[in-house]
Amino acid sequence: MKNSDNKRDWGAYAFMLPAGIIYLSVIVVPVLYSLYISLFKWNGIGEKEFLGLRNYINLFRSDPIFLISIKNNLIWIILTIFVTMTVSLGFAVILNKQFRGRTFFRGFFYFPCVIAPIAVSIIWRWIYNPNVGFINQFFKAIGSDFSQSWISDPKVSIYAIFVAALWQAIGQPMILFLAGLQAVSPDVIEASRIDGASGIKQFVLITVPLLKESFVIVIATLIVSAMKVFDVIQGLTGGGPNNATQMLSTYMYSQTFQYNNVGIGTTIACVMVIMMLVVIVPYVSFTARED
Repeated sequence: MKNSDNKRDWGAYAFMLPAGIIYLSVIVVPVLYSLYISLFKWNGIGEKEFLGLRNYINLFRSDPIFLISIKNNLIWIILTIFVTMTVSLGFAVILNKQFRGRTFFRGFFYFPCVIAPIAVSIIWRWIYNPNVGFINQFFKAIGSDFSQSWISDPKVSIYAIFVAALWQAIGQPMILFLAGLQAVSPDVIEASRIDGASGIKQFVLITVPLLKESFVIVIATLIVSAMKVFDVIQGLTGGGPNNATQMLSTYMYSQTFQYNNVGIGTTIACVMVIMMLVVIVPYVSFTARED
């Protein structure tokens, strides 16, 4: 029996080996190599110059664009958590009710999620066009003189881009919330109704606590996606105007591929990873623990 148990154990390790090799080669080794590169000044071709932690120090001390990028990422995270999650939950609650055409509307609101982000950027670039764009033309059609340069005005550009991203982003969390709502027992809702709880009380005191696992997954995925947002920013403004929509991901891209500052670009990537770990790991550990 002992030999057979040992064979089964070794067999389990053998089955895990291919996945382990892929994980090490695709995730662990590149991360460690990125941390190594972030300690150097390097253009990607010539000799590396060891700087230690100077890349990190210079970013936080003497790089105003990097600080703008962090601020914009934090703004994006806050908007994502409060706006995207709220809108997605609202759609999920509506689409969880019984009405004719419910399946069609579920697919309709999820559809933007499967569109390539760069295609979303092209669509909204035309919508925001100051001369022939839909929004300005709509105000003109109703007799209003209101006109706005949506993505070329530093004061409103980041919020305009967020609206474009919101149009695409609500689909996935909506589906996750919808799955959680369908797992809520109707008997619990019926019991609260018999006890005299109104619809709002039922939702706040009964439904929301039962969606705890859904909230953990949704908030974690939304924070990660907000930290690494890139396509829609790059497609609409490229970080402009005047770095008003610069994100850590777009700044990392420009430093690495446009200015050949591979060391700085890798350092920004490492900062992104560290920020995500600092936020996500404690959050998931705290909220997912058993009571």
